[in-house]
Amino acid sequence: MHKETELKLRASRETLAALREHPLLKKRNKSGWQTRELLNQYFDTPERDLSAARVALRLRRDGEVIIQTLKCRGQSVAGLSERNEFEWQLDKVKLDLKKLDATCWPEQLAGLDKKTIKPLFTTDFTREYAEIAWGRGKSKVVIEAALDQGFVIAGKRKEAICELELELREGAPEALLELASELAASLPLMPCDISKAERGYRLLEPNSYDLSLPTTELDAEMALDDAFAALAWQLLGSSQRLAEQYRHNGHWRLLQDWVQCLSELRALVASLGQAAPRATTRELRSSLDALLEDWRPLVQAGNDDEDVRRVAPEQFSEELEDVRWGQFSLNTSRWLLARAWTAERKGRGERQGKAQLAGWLAHLLGEEGRALKLPLYTQRPEDLAEQLPRIEQLLAWLHHARQVLDAPQMDRLYGDLKKLHELAEQPLSDELLEARVEQARAVDQSRGWKHLLKG
Repeated sequence: MHKETELKLRASRETLAALREHPLLKKRNKSGWQTRELLNQYFDTPERDLSAARVALRLRRDGEVIIQTLKCRGQSVAGLSERNEFEWQLDKVKLDLKKLDATCWPEQLAGLDKKTIKPLFTTDFTREYAEIAWGRGKSKVVIEAALDQGFVIAGKRKEAICELELELREGAPEALLELASELAASLPLMPCDISKAERGYRLLEPNSYDLSLPTTELDAEMALDDAFAALAWQLLGSSQRLAEQYRHNGHWRLLQDWVQCLSELRALVASLGQAAPRATTRELRSSLDALLEDWRPLVQAGNDDEDVRRVAPEQFSEELEDVRWGQFSLNTSRWLLARAWTAERKGRGERQGKAQLAGWLAHLLGEEGRALKLPLYTQRPEDLAEQLPRIEQLLAWLHHARQVLDAPQMDRLYGDLKKLHELAEQPLSDELLEARVEQARAVDQSRGWKHLLKG
């Protein structure tokens, strides 16, 4: 068994051609580009038990070599994935079920009848690969860069494979992001952790395919730094998967959720105060603001306009053909991995960053809630939109962390505040102003809100 650490980046054929000649790769290329054909058959049960357990089982023909591979549950964040991988060379192109014993087979599948495992789909592609090596400080880095072109084929359906895969051979995982970030500065590269195997399942059953998004568990006693990092990774990873799936099928809800992830990440960053000095978040805030400036108004318009929804997929494709999305994604991953928001803070900021989440959050929500001054907006509902950034900070934390608070009716408060936010975004009308007044009163008089304001 070995641990596979890799980064997958979706690209166009033109981008792959440019990568072959990229000065950065040429300078560090120690082996020259080599080519091989990889023919892959993936297996699962009719009930998709392996997929549910996040296990991939395949047979690969690499020239005259036949390899059986089992990839087990790992972790994947914003395109950077780590998985345990088991490989066996076989004499013939036939699955050897005896290899799948207790030394590698996941415990949760222990009761599975392996005889029900059947072939499902193929991923056949040409791989051009090279060994990229350089010194990083006092350590050596070796990365295999692979340019993959081919098809995922499931029955009569197929989807093109066109991606750069960077796999760590030696060195720190940060090096993958550093190399990818340098390449993405001039080429449109889209980090994507939807694997070739997952794309096969997506093709096989498009109507029942479930785009699972990252989740995180927070507890009351964890440090604010840890809670923010967990939520930021979750939102970034979710935005990656949503972007890929929207690119694939153009379903409007995916674009709405993509913008929501970016909005929540922006709100969380803004809420950290001295725990994240502004100088350390300036680049991230600027990148998020630029994306939201373009896409939030479009989503708001499209919610009520079918013509806007119809042309949005083409506009999103244009976004992905630019370098902006890849740069943002990779740079944010590097920023989170380095915990860069902690770099320049001093005493009070350090104390806040290390404070227990529940106590810090209760203080933040109380402080921001009092600053919101809801009674004022029952008198001046036309001005409620000026409080949208503050409401979004409250909503972001209530959405993801309200379970750590020892406070009544937090679920109801989250729903009421979300409705107030929706009203604050809508164009003014007499009917809307009345609705804002009623909703501001509903929030202000709720038990949960009153509890938070006392904090």
